[in-house]
Amino acid sequence: MTTSTLLVFQNPLLPKSTRPAHSSIASAQKGAASACIVCARSQDDDYHATIKALNSKGRFPRKSLGQHYMLNSEINDQLAAAAAVQEGDIVLEIGPGTGSLTNVLLNAGATVLAIEKDQHMVGLVRERFASIDQLKVLQEDFVKCHIRSHMLSLFERRKSSSGFAKVVANIPFNISTDVIKQLLPMGDIFSEVVLLLQEETALRLVEPSLHTSEYRPINIFVNFYSEPDYKFKVPRTNFFPQPKVDAAVVTFKLKQATDYPAVTSTKSFFSMVSSAFNGKRKMLRKSLQHLCTSLEIEKALGDVGLPATSRPEELTLDDFVKLHNLIVQV
Repeated sequence: MTTSTLLVFQNPLLPKSTRPAHSSIASAQKGAASACIVCARSQDDDYHATIKALNSKGRFPRKSLGQHYMLNSEINDQLAAAAAVQEGDIVLEIGPGTGSLTNVLLNAGATVLAIEKDQHMVGLVRERFASIDQLKVLQEDFVKCHIRSHMLSLFERRKSSSGFAKVVANIPFNISTDVIKQLLPMGDIFSEVVLLLQEETALRLVEPSLHTSEYRPINIFVNFYSEPDYKFKVPRTNFFPQPKVDAAVVTFKLKQATDYPAVTSTKSFFSMVSSAFNGKRKMLRKSLQHLCTSLEIEKALGDVGLPATSRPEELTLDDFVKLHNLIVQV
């Protein structure tokens, strides 16, 4: 005989009086046929919609996929508002999970392309919105998918007149850098990218400090392709399961190619930036010697208005652009 298990997850957003009482748990245990999650109230908010959706498929968040589901409907509303999602927009969502944010985007009148790696969540979202033709759900690993071809195909089918789509997503923290590197150079497809990120990552991307170890090549990349803006903090208590860190919403206004800093080659530019940061605390006249001699690097630094002893964490994006154009032969 198999003994059933009842798992009770208390919503930290609710006051104690609204959480499941011991008697209700005992009562539910008697009739439980399989493992499930129990909640106390019946309103169709994101907490209960999420719990109900997971129960319906007997699913639990997978740590290996970085799954942390949003429980607060107001946060999803604010995510959509940060991108000013409106009727007729085309929106890319990465990792729709149980579809709580998807629902907000659809209600705003958007056509949504949702990319989900977990096949069980794909089935759940397709079933939940089976009657909605403004939604397409693809089972793919976002960091490996050909998002450009997917978006161009969607533009063609929807005959979009705006020419640009938006990205609104609560993404797994462990793929945030990969997602940013894939999306930000796509200013010809997306006008804006709104992401829910780990707060530490959000702050590091938006407010990097020169002369510190937090200043990295990704900061040069982000500012080359976009204008980032920290919107608001999201406490960890808004997620299920609760992560060990808080989150934050960041918007990236994507630049058009004509607005990119003027470099002779983006490939050689970012290769130089990467090399500059490879040697921790190394002077540029040492770390960039594979490009030209130390004397040539020192002269170029002087022409840019920087000392010969400059290190990478001391250069702004504009400094790197000027230096690249002086020392790199394409």
